[in-house]
Amino acid sequence: MSDAPLVLLHGWGMSPRIWNGLRICLSPRIVATPALPGHEGSPSPGHALQDWSEAVLAALPPRCVLAGWSLGAMIALDLAARHPERIEKLVLFGATPRFVAAPDWPHGLDADTVRGFTEGFAHDADATRRRFLALQALGEAQRRGVMHSLGRAVATADEANEAALADGLRVLATADLREAMPRIAVPALLIHGRDDALMPVGAASWLAGTLPDARLEILDGAGHAPMVSQPELCAGFIEEALRG
Repeated sequence: MSDAPLVLLHGWGMSPRIWNGLRICLSPRIVATPALPGHEGSPSPGHALQDWSEAVLAALPPRCVLAGWSLGAMIALDLAARHPERIEKLVLFGATPRFVAAPDWPHGLDADTVRGFTEGFAHDADATRRRFLALQALGEAQRRGVMHSLGRAVATADEANEAALADGLRVLATADLREAMPRIAVPALLIHGRDDALMPVGAASWLAGTLPDARLEILDGAGHAPMVSQPELCAGFIEEALRG
């Protein structure tokens, strides 16, 4: 069984509190839940995914099992592609190599919707966060409870840097990791809600077929936050992967 520390990276606009339920379900081990850049008042590292990844890398242990959700999953994939010596295994929740749909990528969010998020955040950040939360909870069988849990994990005004969060949305809107995916040799566990409305399950299926060493678990009755709605099941998948 791997004795490398497990590091959990949250998603855009959230806080490490998103992992509280999952951590309770995991067997005792070293678990770190750092905040992404800009999510504890820190400045933005830049407008590109690699900028954010390098900022996260600086805070990681020399070698770890890296888990990420949403934007955190994109950062984890980027780090595994460029710094495989630092990553023992990947665990990815709601992952995609490209957030925005394109003619050659049907597994993303509509480009006009993404543009609405980025432009809307500049004019009404709170309303944009609410729309983002609603999409994350969509598809969850226990939608009201998941929405409540997500709301408690949102980065507060004291924890968030608004300019950095705007840059984080731009990272989501522009990142495209598809070319790098076949080069990732790190074992990867993909956990995805079947009814994910933010990052469609087709993206996870594409990753499972493209990453050289990947296993995909699709959870029925789950949307974009399966580790919130089904933490015991997700913890079991993680423990199994760590034993492998």
